[in-house]
Parts: sequence; C-alpha cells; structure tokens
Amino acid sequence: MSSTSDRAGLRGQLSAAGIVIGCIGCVIITASSVYTALKMGSLPWPTIFTSITALVLLRAVGKTSLNEANITQVIMSAGSMVAGGLAFTIPGIWMLGLTDQVGWGEMLAVALAGTLLGLVCTALIQRHFVEESDLEYPIGTAAAETLLASRAGGSTGKKLFGSMAIAGLWCVVRDVLGLMPSLVLQLPVPGVAFGIQNSPMRWAVGFLAGRRSIIYWAIGAVVGWFGIVAGGNAFGLWDLTTAQGIVSSLGMGLMMGSGAGVVIKDIALPLIHRARSGSAKQKQDPASAAAPGFLSRFISRYDAGVLALMAASAALIVCFALGLGPVVAVVVVLLSFVTAIMSAQSVGQSGIDPMEIFGLIVLLFVAAFSQATQVQLFFVAGVIAVACGLAGDVMSDFKTGQIIGTSPRSMWFGQAIGAVLGTFVAVAVMVALVTAYGPDAFGTDALFVSAQANVVATMVSGIPSVPAFIAGLLAGAVLYVAGIPSMMLGLGVYLPFYMSISTVLGAVVRWVYDRICAARGADEESAEETGVVVASGVLGGESIVGVIVAFATVAAGLAG
Repeated sequence: MSSTSDRAGLRGQLSAAGIVIGCIGCVIITASSVYTALKMGSLPWPTIFTSITALVLLRAVGKTSLNEANITQVIMSAGSMVAGGLAFTIPGIWMLGLTDQVGWGEMLAVALAGTLLGLVCTALIQRHFVEESDLEYPIGTAAAETLLASRAGGSTGKKLFGSMAIAGLWCVVRDVLGLMPSLVLQLPVPGVAFGIQNSPMRWAVGFLAGRRSIIYWAIGAVVGWFGIVAGGNAFGLWDLTTAQGIVSSLGMGLMMGSGAGVVIKDIALPLIHRARSGSAKQKQDPASAAAPGFLSRFISRYDAGVLALMAASAALIVCFALGLGPVVAVVVVLLSFVTAIMSAQSVGQSGIDPMEIFGLIVLLFVAAFSQATQVQLFFVAGVIAVACGLAGDVMSDFKTGQIIGTSPRSMWFGQAIGAVLGTFVAVAVMVALVTAYGPDAFGTDALFVSAQANVVATMVSGIPSVPAFIAGLLAGAVLYVAGIPSMMLGLGVYLPFYMSISTVLGAVVRWVYDRICAARGADEESAEETGVVVASGVLGGESIVGVIVAFATVAAGLAG
C-alpha cells in the first residue's frame, strides 16, 4: 500500500529537472530506438546509455542525487521498449502490401493499449519478481553499478556526445551528401549478399554485443548462406530461390525456438523447482505455508482502482479501436498478464526479452479461435510485444531501484511518463519513415531489414519451408536449454550476409580495442566503460540523424 515514505520519495526523487531532462531524452531515445530496431534488426538495451547521460546532464544543472538520476534514466528509456514492440511487428503489414489498412490511428491504439497493459502488469508483479525473488536482472544490476560508480563527469560526457556527433556527421556525409557508399567490398557470390555495411551504428552493435553471441551469429551466417545457399546450389541440391526459402524458414525457426527455450529454461523449470522446494519447506515447517505477497507494496486501494481503469481502457481500445471484439479483447488482456510474467522471468534470468516471440504466441492463439484478419493479427502481436517490452524494461529498472534505494512508486510514475510520451514519439517516427521511404523500404533485403516484423509477416502469410522451420524451432529450443544462444544463431542464418559480417566487424574492433588497452596496462573496468560509452554514442548518433533525415524528407514532400 502507499505510505508516507513513498510520497516523500515521489517528491524528492521525481524532480522537475529530472522530468524535463528525462522527457527530452525520452523523445530522442525513443526515436532512435525505432530507427535502430528497423535498421539493425535488433534493439540493444538503452539502460546503461541513459544512466550515463542522466548523470552527465543532471550534474550539469547542479543535481547530484543518484536516485534522481535513476528516475531520469527511467523516463528516458521507457519509450524505447514501446518503440521495439511496434518496430518488431507492425512493419510486417507493409511487407504484405496491406499498407492502406493501417494508419497512425491504429498504430497509436496498438502502442497505447500495450503501454497501459505493460504498466498495469508491472505494478502488480513488482513485489513478487523483484522484492521476493532471487532473479538477478543483469541489465538492472549493471545500471545500478553504473550509477553507484558515479564516475560520469565531464570527460565521460565529452566522449559520449563527441562520438554521437562524429557518427551523426558520418551519416550526413553518406546519406545526405552522397559522398560515401552504403555498402563496400562487395563480391559476386551466387545467392549471397556479400559486402560490408558502411555503418558505424552496425559496427557499434557488434562492439556492444557479447563476444560469445557474435561468434554464434557468425556461425549461423556462414552455415546459412555459404553452407545451405551457396554450397547447396553448387552441389545441385536445390536452386537459389528454394535455398533462400529454406534459410529464411530455418532462421525464423531458430529464433522462435529460442523464445520457446526461454519459456522452458528460464520460466517453467525455475517455477517447477520453486514449487518443489516450497512443498518440501512446507512439510518441514507448516508455518511457512502462507503464500508470499503478490501485489506490490506501493499500491493503495485507490491505486488499484486506477490500474483496473487502465486495464479496462486497454480492453476497450483492443475491442473498438482495433475492431477485434470483446472476446479477443478479454483474451489479449489476460494473456498480456501471462506474457508479462514470462517477460519478467526471462529478463531477470538472462537479460533477454523476446517480446516479438511472446506476441507471436498470442497471435497464433487468437488466430486459432477467432475470425481476425491478417492486419488485426499484427495488432494483437503489437499490443503484446509492447506490453512485454515495457514489462522487461520496468522490472530491470525496479531492480536498479532496489539496489540503490529508489522509491518503487517514483520509478513507476517515471516509467508511466516515459512510456506514454514514447507511444506518441514511436508512432510519429514510424509514420515518418514509411511516408518518407515507402512500404517497399521494409524487408529482409530492403533499407530497413525489420527482421522480427518479417518473421511475424511470414507466420501470418505462410512459411516458405515448413520442414526447415520445424527443424529450426526444435533445434532452437534444445540449443537454448543447453546454454547455446540460438537467437544469435538464428539471426545469423536469417539476416542478409552483409549485415552479419558487418556486425562481426564491430566485434573484431572490440577485440582489438581490448588488446590495445591490455597492452597499455589500462584499468580493465575503466577501459570497458569508455568503450561502452563511445559505442553507445555512435549507435545513438547515426540513428538520430537517420530519424531527422526521414522527418526532413516528409516535410520536403509536404512542402512540394
């Protein structure tokens, strides 16, 4: 329930300066997250970047409170997961040629319904999954360590914003002035798009990704494109078109199988273990039979009423604004709670939030019993993906707050501010991109690869090779349970080869950087922080300029 300390925390930690800085940052981070998710086929967690940025900017205005900085980064980062939920699902509609059946109103309805459900779910499960569980939440823990280190001063700020400026200038020279090609070192390999992307943002993704993940990404790319496509064609096993269908189906299966593996390894098995442990403990100590509290402690009776109103509003949006009817609306609301729990468990265990996979699960369930159209199935996946993305982000932030002592109530309000603002920003950027570049710019071999949305589109319209998909699904689940990152393996198989090799190049840069720092005797922790700061700035710089160029293109078109 709400307490005096909660209200004091709300006043002392959710400050005017933090809200203003957080909202400005939310607009920038959300916009760049839409661009990054569509362009890169992935969305790195923004939490470390926003934590450092919040510290730098708050110190610039004379603020030194870690809790205030934490609330500020919470507002900044919330919209990025809303952006991811939309970017990982809705572009599939454009890929199927159904652009005229979705506009900004439907996208806003999807984002708003998902945001409301995500906020409701996290308020309900915070106590159980953060206060009473032993989940590690590696992203939230890393953010807390960053804030506690408190070393983000002027030097760090210069590195962060300097790298953003350089990457942004690079993007202007390449895309606006046309003085550099977007793809270099191309080679004529039959069926394989071989080359290196001239994209600092792509290299930054490889730099920030774990070395082990990149290795499996590279293995998947080589096996898929040089083994199945080029090799299979050279030996006469199949033609290039058939081979490419097999590769895309296998890659999708591996990614979906990874999501199934998350459910098995990170959710089902721990719950079974805890149930058995709890049963044994109850037999030894009957007094321990009382179940742990589930409703978050900061929720009052009034708050519970507000949350119920939010859930009802989301159901009405799904029912009427998206035209899915009352039965589907109730199912979506109930399954959003289930999948939010799955998301919280997954992020807490592994730091991975396969939001689009959870969306696909609910999509397939709704498709099995309803008469929903193809476009409406995308809406279902979008609502669930947004809710699960936000749930994973919120629970990580709650973990950060638990470590450094931030009020959960203040953090939830910060998330609500950032998430609601993020819904409008994300939709505006999506509309700007499709207006500026057209629906044909979205797809595996297009300007915006939109890998996850492509998977959703394929599931809705039909899988090219069902046997390859089933094989990938089973292999992905087994490999993940065995401790192998099958999601990265699947990305390597699925994405065009030039994207994978360009990402690997970023990992090579990271390896060289680490070797140079070690040779010079640099402090390992300090060197890693510097590398992450610079790479995060590069990632943000190119994506921000890309969004600005899209809006400028739209404005020029309207003016003309």
